[in-house]
Parts: sequence; C-alpha cells; structure tokens
Amino acid sequence: MYALTFHGETLHCLPSGALFWPARGLLCVSDLHLGKSERMARRGGPLLPPYETRATLQRLDAALEETGALRVLCLGDSFDDRASLDGLDEADHLWLVRLMAGREWVWIEGNHDAGPMDIAGTHLALWREGPLTFRHSAEAEATGEVSGHYHPKLRLAGQAFRCFLADADRLILPAFGAYTGGLWCHDPALAALLRSDALALACLPGSVRPLPMPLDRA
Repeated sequence: MYALTFHGETLHCLPSGALFWPARGLLCVSDLHLGKSERMARRGGPLLPPYETRATLQRLDAALEETGALRVLCLGDSFDDRASLDGLDEADHLWLVRLMAGREWVWIEGNHDAGPMDIAGTHLALWREGPLTFRHSAEAEATGEVSGHYHPKLRLAGQAFRCFLADADRLILPAFGAYTGGLWCHDPALAALLRSDALALACLPGSVRPLPMPLDRA
C-alpha cells in the first residue's frame, strides 16, 4: 500500500490497483471490463480464458475484504460493452450481486458502457465528493481529478506492471480487470496530461513502489 496525499486527502493506492479513501470508507476501481471474453467470442474475436470475469470478481472481493469498504465507486468500463452484463455467467452475476449487497455502489459511465445499465446501484457520468472529482477519462484542465480509461502500465526489471499515475492535479488508476492490457506510462497521450514531476506508482506483488516520471522506454 502507498499512502498518497492528494488535495489534502489521504488515499491508499493498493497493489491490486484499487484506490481506498479511508476517511470516506470508499473503494474506487476502474476498468473492470467484466465479460470481456464473452464479448470477444460473441463478436468473432480471439478467444480469451473464460474465467476472466471470475478472476476480476475474486480480486474485487479481496479488496473489499481488505478495506472493509461499504462504498464502491467503479470508474467506467466496468462492463466490456452494454451487452456484457446479460452475457455474464449466472454464478458470476450472483457473485457481483452479493458484493453489492449492503453497500453504496456507484457506476460511472465509460466509453465501453456508456449510459445506465440494468443493474442496481447509482449510474452517473461523474461523481464529486469533497475536493475530488471522479470520472472515467481525464480532462485536460481538470484538478483534483481521479480517473481511469488509459490502463497505465510500466516496465520494471524487464517485467510489465500496472501502475497509478499521479501529479498535483490528477490521479489516473490502472485497469482492475484481469485481462485488460494497458498503455505504457511514457506514451504521449499520458505525457500530455501529466506534469513533469508526476509519479508512477507501480503495483508490485504485495507492495506499491513510487517511481519518478517519465520512465525510460526500455
């Protein structure tokens, strides 16, 4: 875990790629992409292991157990497309319903799952709480912004790891989904959003390691 002070608030960046705001009891995850394997099979794309949704739900279950969060904010692209919810295996759907039970649950719209879907919880374009604004994709002039969308990753000792990206204005979360790929943190699209003193917070097994930006391409 890495405790990040962001706009006067202490946020915990977890090795799983989840963000926990202890003062608000809020767990934030981005880009679950539930149902990705089913969506790709449905559209005739390459086949992925059929258990990717279950793997993501298991990680989410563990994050909720670890933090005790009673409020959950999903930062968009929670489902791989608007039909993915109906395509979930019944056991996976019931698992998700169980995780939501007794918790305040907010679904932020993403580019894959734009618009409300037929599942409980609150469905919004963005969420504001205290000094922070939560949305799916970063905006150029935003401040106090928490977002996802880009699936940032970095290379360390020859291996790829998910990472958070943070500067004084914004925090970009890694993708939480099990099979989501990612954009290298030195990509121009991310460099254009971040200040020169930004940090990359690498999600390593059991820890989060801060590294200065930009990182080498090697």
